[in-house]
Amino acid sequence: MHVLVVHNRYNSAQPSGENNVVDQEVALLRSAGHRVGVFERRSDDIAGRSLPGKVAVPLLVPWNPAVRRELAARLRAERPDVVHVHNVFPLLSPAVLAACADAGVPAVATLHNYTQICPPGTLRRDGRPCTECVGATPLPAVRHGCYRNSRLATVPLAVGLAANRRRWWSGVERFFCISAAQRDVLVAAGMPAERLAVKHNFVPDPEARRTDAGEHVLYLGRLAEAKGVRLLMAAWDGLAADGGVGVPLVIAGTGPLEREVTAWAAGRDDVRCVGLYDPEQCRRAIARSVAVVAPSTWLEAFGLVVVEAMAAGVPTVAAGHGAFVELVEDGVTGLLHRPGEAASLAACLRRVTAGPDLNRQMGRAARHRYEQGFSPAVGLERLLEGYRTAIAGRSALARGGDTPAGRGDGGSR
Repeated sequence: MHVLVVHNRYNSAQPSGENNVVDQEVALLRSAGHRVGVFERRSDDIAGRSLPGKVAVPLLVPWNPAVRRELAARLRAERPDVVHVHNVFPLLSPAVLAACADAGVPAVATLHNYTQICPPGTLRRDGRPCTECVGATPLPAVRHGCYRNSRLATVPLAVGLAANRRRWWSGVERFFCISAAQRDVLVAAGMPAERLAVKHNFVPDPEARRTDAGEHVLYLGRLAEAKGVRLLMAAWDGLAADGGVGVPLVIAGTGPLEREVTAWAAGRDDVRCVGLYDPEQCRRAIARSVAVVAPSTWLEAFGLVVVEAMAAGVPTVAAGHGAFVELVEDGVTGLLHRPGEAASLAACLRRVTAGPDLNRQMGRAARHRYEQGFSPAVGLERLLEGYRTAIAGRSALARGGDTPAGRGDGGSR
């Protein structure tokens, strides 16, 4: 199969699970013998633009006509079987869908967040869940300055959502939702259910797996409020006041709360802040963990670090909402704490570190869960299934016939 992947790469200064997913899927398809091209823009390149070029970037968010022309020309020249769209913000824009239509090539899109129904894609405002813009005009997002706490910065996103909502819904043959929880939210918001299929992200089988009891509890991710970092600090303080859990907390990552976290950890023997790890360091740190903790306070559409822990045979302590509920089987592959409750998180951390037999049992179950649902073989099968459905759907429309069975099934799970 010939696939063209379309993606706007996020800034390399911050860890990006989405960039990793794109790279891993490209490598997986190529290793299976498929021909894969990449059409991309890089957010890193914005810094090198002239001042007028930087000023123009917000104007390209809703629509970039140059991208439409360039991509359409490439599609006509290469004639791929399918285009796989990932992130289009800020330099690509939904103009990529018009290019696919111009060239008559079917498109699939992975929905890594909630940008189809929420301008910043988080369904969150001021630290709380928010659905004001869902199924309605995105003006509330502008009024509240939901993107980067700036009304001005939010305007291009809101305009893009309002102007291109129908283009997304009609221009994409198959949407990949990265969890059933995400799909449920999007269907409730009015997106076409028959085009929404659940395709969990896969994780390459790591060379490093846990072979002993582990030596630390690991938080691996962005240091941000929505990721539950402050909740984790409060829970860990409660555990420390009660004698601790016998192993340190390792915090790996960077983000807006980095100074606060570093100051909190300073002078403590039970906490280590190690900064941003490269992929190999991440794999080793996970394999040395008693448990990986994912205490997000917002509804995660997926949880890549949870699956990475599963692959290494390590149980997870995660917030009991969003995608975590379908990724972690409570008491079997890990533990789920009550979202937003430091005492519940602390109790789960104490339980997962205090019972080595239970911990090892959950680690084995987590590895089995990974093999059954998140391995490269499973990921490849689901990718190709989605591509074939999209190609069949476009072919049926071109013939003027009925849509095939794959597009009216309410969404494959």
